[in-house]
Amino acid sequence: MPSDAPIPLLRPSALTHSTRSVRRGEILLVGRGVYAPQEEWNALTAWERDLARVHAHLLVAPHDVLCLESAALLWGLPTVGTGHPVHVLASDGATSRRSGNVVVHTSAHDDRVIEEVAGVRLTSQADTCVDIARSRHPAAGLVVADATLRSDPASRAMSLVTLNEERASGRGRRAARWALARADGRAESAFESLSRAAIEWWGFPRPDLQHWIGPEGRGGDRTDMWWPAQSLAGEADGHAKYDGRFGDPLSALRAQDERDRRLRRHGARAVAHWSWEDVADGEALRTLLMSFGLVPESPPDLARLATLRAMLRSRPRGAETART
Repeated sequence: MPSDAPIPLLRPSALTHSTRSVRRGEILLVGRGVYAPQEEWNALTAWERDLARVHAHLLVAPHDVLCLESAALLWGLPTVGTGHPVHVLASDGATSRRSGNVVVHTSAHDDRVIEEVAGVRLTSQADTCVDIARSRHPAAGLVVADATLRSDPASRAMSLVTLNEERASGRGRRAARWALARADGRAESAFESLSRAAIEWWGFPRPDLQHWIGPEGRGGDRTDMWWPAQSLAGEADGHAKYDGRFGDPLSALRAQDERDRRLRRHGARAVAHWSWEDVADGEALRTLLMSFGLVPESPPDLARLATLRAMLRSRPRGAETART
């Protein structure tokens, strides 16, 4: 079921004096002929504003087919970056163009499965995933590919790989292969997916994901990443769980310490924790992992790491929180 609009969206017919209300700061224009309460808009996160803009567009163009980040947002898939325009898939023979905050893409519809859910037409989750993997940074492609498999436990990475290879158009096919081949639904958040990309590009061995240490379900714990040769557990934490938004920060830190002790008691030699800043800031993640005894097994991919750092200036939806 596509995600609902995060705030009320109003057409001019529902407003007594829209111009006066805008001037007073009571409402603001969020799309062509669509308004939202200013106070509620201010309380939204950046990705929620992107989602609201997509719903605003659907109010005036309900038959448009959404694609790329716009489709991903409605499917509940994470998107990297914010401030995305509304992406629409045009019918055959149309012209690619941008009008205001709406980008119209031309592509053969028979290359994609178009689904209609709750009256909204959009590319399927798998096609949305392949489109993003073909046209965005490889790490952004991995974020959506992991989430696509996570949302449907019966799906497999090979199905995404096959879909990419069977597309009639070869544009972006090679670029998509890296992310789609590595898609893994066990990654529980966008931040874990981004961490996986950075770890590989720094040349470190790939970790096992969501590995149980100790008795499963009976006093054991599941760690985000696990390197068995080094008995090293890795936790992609971020700072969100310690800044008070999810409860008392001191309690969260105590719980982490207790968990780390259990992990070590059940066989982990060490537990490495890293934050968003460690992934986004130069060599911090590399230095941290090497300090725990993890050794790169191949040269770093400096080009991809540089573009990753540039991309991470804008955080993805759900980057610091685990979503299943």
